[in-house]
Amino acid sequence: MAKKRRKWFSFRTAISVLTLILVVYVVYKNWPDIIETLQHLHEANGFVLMLLIPEQLFMYFACGQIFFSYLRNKRDVKKFSSKEVLLISTELNFVNHAVPAGGIGGLAFLTYRLMPFKVSAGQASFLYLFRYAITTVVNYLQALIAILVLLVFDLIPSDAKWIIPVSLLMNMGVFFFLWFVIFIASSVKRIEKFSSVINKFLDFIAKSATFGHKDKVLKHKNIDDYFMDIHQSVMIAKANRRFLKKPILWGLVYSFCEIATYWIVAISLGRPELLPFIMVGEAIGSVFDGIVPYGLYELGMAGVMIALGVDFPTATIITVMTRVITLLFTIASGSYPYYEAIRGKEDE
Repeated sequence: MAKKRRKWFSFRTAISVLTLILVVYVVYKNWPDIIETLQHLHEANGFVLMLLIPEQLFMYFACGQIFFSYLRNKRDVKKFSSKEVLLISTELNFVNHAVPAGGIGGLAFLTYRLMPFKVSAGQASFLYLFRYAITTVVNYLQALIAILVLLVFDLIPSDAKWIIPVSLLMNMGVFFFLWFVIFIASSVKRIEKFSSVINKFLDFIAKSATFGHKDKVLKHKNIDDYFMDIHQSVMIAKANRRFLKKPILWGLVYSFCEIATYWIVAISLGRPELLPFIMVGEAIGSVFDGIVPYGLYELGMAGVMIALGVDFPTATIITVMTRVITLLFTIASGSYPYYEAIRGKEDE
């Protein structure tokens, strides 16, 4: 019997090639920072920096547990192992670094990876938003604690006090956005109205881009079903608040690990006292992380640390070195699992 000819090119191949191009682009974009990190690497304690390997893997696992500790409560979701939690988290972190799209690429990939576990696109979107909500709240509380410590010990320069209301207002803006999303998603009437607005907007884009040759890109029913799925996920979470306890605890762990990543680098450079400055800077950076392409997270964080009185060279080295090390580790640890996830099972 003749063997079935394997396609030399497929959609999955195209995605893999596109991702490779994006990874090369990200490395090229960060190449000056990579060179700068190598130049300053001798200043750091290598043994302390090695702690980043287990710390990063544990952070990936904590991120995955935010999603999966919630999904364990749902009977209609397929069972999964701790290994799968770590793998999917590692892949998701890789996508968020490799695809500079402000988290949209990560959401699309998470939706794709959770499909085998019988998790719908709307449920995946709810979980993604839920994770962002948890980490935002935790980062806000951490920033408040750090600001209080800095004020008590009078460590903030008088001309930098403006950073306090600015940081709090930025996080309050994120709170308002999250409240608005929950407000819309909590009502059938409001979610249907919102879906109708999105449909009209997408139709307008389709007509404008094709000069009237195409009326729509996606079927209205698919979009309506997607938003209704989000509504149902929100209502289930509100009706079963006990489901949220473990994800919130894992969110606390994950948020601390994000700060610990920068703190480990600071300790390796002999500056452990910068922890509260890192906490405030990370809170501001996380706001940028959710709404803008990759790159401004570290810029915002370094800028806040400098405004709070940390000398420019130290703030820059810590931020740049952390970004480069985590970027390279992300590529090294996540590229192969991601490729395997995209490739899936080969046709027999």
